[in-house]
Amino acid sequence: MKNNSVKNISRRHFIQQGAAATGAFVLGMHLPTIGNAAIASKSESALANAWVRITSDNQITLICARSEMGQDTYTSMPALLAEELNLPLSMIKVEMAGVAPVYINAMLGGQITGGSTSIREGFDKLRTAGAATRMVLVQAAANRWNVSPDQCAAMNGKVTHVSGKSATYGELAADAAKLPLPEKPALKSPANFMVIGKETMRRLDTPAKISGKAIYGIDVKIPGMAIASLAQCPVIGGTPSSVDSSAALKISGVIKVVQISDGVAVLAKDFYAARKGRDALQITWNEGPGANLNNVEIRKQLEAGLTKKGAIIKTVGDPNGAVASGKVISAQYFLPYLAHSTMEPVNCSADVSNGKCRVIGPIQFQQGAQAVAAAAAGVKPEDVTIETTFLGGGFGRKLELDFIRQAAEISRAAGMPVKMLWTKEDDITHDFYRPMSVHKMEATIGADGQLNALKAKMVSQSVTTRAFPGFVKDGFDPFMTEGSNNLTYGIPNLEITNVIEDVGIRVGYWRSVSNALNAFAVESFIDEVALAAGKDPVAFRMAELKKQPRALAVLKLAVEKSGYRAGSKKFGVAQMECYDTYSTCVVELDGSAPKTKVKKITFVSDCGITVHPDQARAQLTGGILYGLGAALSNEITIQNGRVQQSNFNNYPTLRQNQVPIIEVHLVPSQEKPGGLGEVGVPLVAPALTNAIAAATGKRIRDLPIRS
Repeated sequence: MKNNSVKNISRRHFIQQGAAATGAFVLGMHLPTIGNAAIASKSESALANAWVRITSDNQITLICARSEMGQDTYTSMPALLAEELNLPLSMIKVEMAGVAPVYINAMLGGQITGGSTSIREGFDKLRTAGAATRMVLVQAAANRWNVSPDQCAAMNGKVTHVSGKSATYGELAADAAKLPLPEKPALKSPANFMVIGKETMRRLDTPAKISGKAIYGIDVKIPGMAIASLAQCPVIGGTPSSVDSSAALKISGVIKVVQISDGVAVLAKDFYAARKGRDALQITWNEGPGANLNNVEIRKQLEAGLTKKGAIIKTVGDPNGAVASGKVISAQYFLPYLAHSTMEPVNCSADVSNGKCRVIGPIQFQQGAQAVAAAAAGVKPEDVTIETTFLGGGFGRKLELDFIRQAAEISRAAGMPVKMLWTKEDDITHDFYRPMSVHKMEATIGADGQLNALKAKMVSQSVTTRAFPGFVKDGFDPFMTEGSNNLTYGIPNLEITNVIEDVGIRVGYWRSVSNALNAFAVESFIDEVALAAGKDPVAFRMAELKKQPRALAVLKLAVEKSGYRAGSKKFGVAQMECYDTYSTCVVELDGSAPKTKVKKITFVSDCGITVHPDQARAQLTGGILYGLGAALSNEITIQNGRVQQSNFNNYPTLRQNQVPIIEVHLVPSQEKPGGLGEVGVPLVAPALTNAIAAATGKRIRDLPIRS
């Protein structure tokens, strides 16, 4: 058996190597001073580094470098710090970090929130920060009392000596700040965790969110700020060639009209006036090369890409020989463009004045935001401050930088601070869409009735080619391999190929990225192969997972919890590893419904050490619902370069009567933490179509399901 290790490389390793080559991220566990980290302190700090600030009044703050978009960074990340500082979680305050190299996500090569990496990347880093801080606090107390540090213990915000002497962390902070931080302090064993993994943990941001005190991008207010509504070309990429703003300027409340590189903005005292003014603009558009794009031709171009050689990502054994000598089972799968459709539409506030630029908004990529705002404002990057608000949903959309550039351009052109607000229609029609993709699958079955060979080819646009072109080498986009390069099945002859086909639509990272694309093709096809082998789909998978104990255990538990029965015509199953988490999804159909209706979804995950169990289940549930809605009804279609969908009426979210019973079970594990925020999405579609095939004999290979 041969293994092509040249292409058998994870996207994480690929990006880390690329980032390291350019000096893009910090290696090791260096805890810089507050000055080095460019943290804006709201009060006099007695002790501060990149991650922790302790003031003399014993207020302890985590400087959080990951955006909060509902996925729990404002609780689970403070929990890591609280654990090693021996604090109740309620004692930790949270402050969003500014832009600094120390906050670069080592798994992604930038100061980015995405890829289900926040806990995976921060698990050791933040615990180390907490442990190092605890050690210098204890040493400061020992020095003050002239005793051995071994006679002192830090707990609940105090350091106490065996004699009964005690001092708060705040009282010791100034002395502790003078001591060198240990770079490799001993971390707690999971057996000694007091905070991490406890079912009693509650979210720290809930009070602010339910009281309305939490600040989202749409809530931002700057003195003297105008509200901006931006008219954009109906064809993405088009630009204004002529503008008549006379009617708009006559509308009460309108302040001025400014033209930027890709649109025309109406500034007003409130959004109603700004939107009314925008509707009154007379604009002639240069629609550009995208004006002739349509779905039918795009799909044909992608399908033609199946005949191209592409980049061979992974090879095991002799797949070509095995396929040539056996009876071939083959199938082709299709997935449409999808919008992110966050509840909070795109928005951003900017103030360009006096050679400085201030940007406030829902941002997933702070470094990129700083760079693009600097270019738009005509200032140096160091003269741009980035303030990240809560995000009313991200799903990858707010990794993009278009709205940040637009806000900065508008403020610069208008000479005043602005808050730019898109409508929902703007959001749906001017997204960076999940790529359309086609997949060709081929397999042969061995004498033992199991998979002898599998060849998988995916054709789609490459988001990374647009967003981070330096990471794409020889046709290899590390993000396109998610869900295919990490198959859990023990297939002796395997070939994974990707073909990048640029069709002219702007595409972006969508929740779970290519895991959802590849999982639909792979897990649907595994069911088809099982049927061809005359085997039950679950039994077939179990035989293929003998060398994957975590995946096998998850599948077995899902079968038990769901009530799955071999031969039943109402169940569908799918399993995979996604972002270091092993999961199985079992869909049970409602046999009494006239149309496709899901009765129950059972989802089981082994995500390693679970920091916040209740939120883990919530994240998986949210992902399941997101994936179910996409599978049932979501699709972006394009005619004459124009997106045909515009709001929830024709790009619907799930209605309450469509939501099934959902049971999420977590497998107790001491493995390193896996991702969660995106993990629930990919398996729902193949599990559902597998259930439909079992119930009706009809195999659905194109999404959405439409029935």
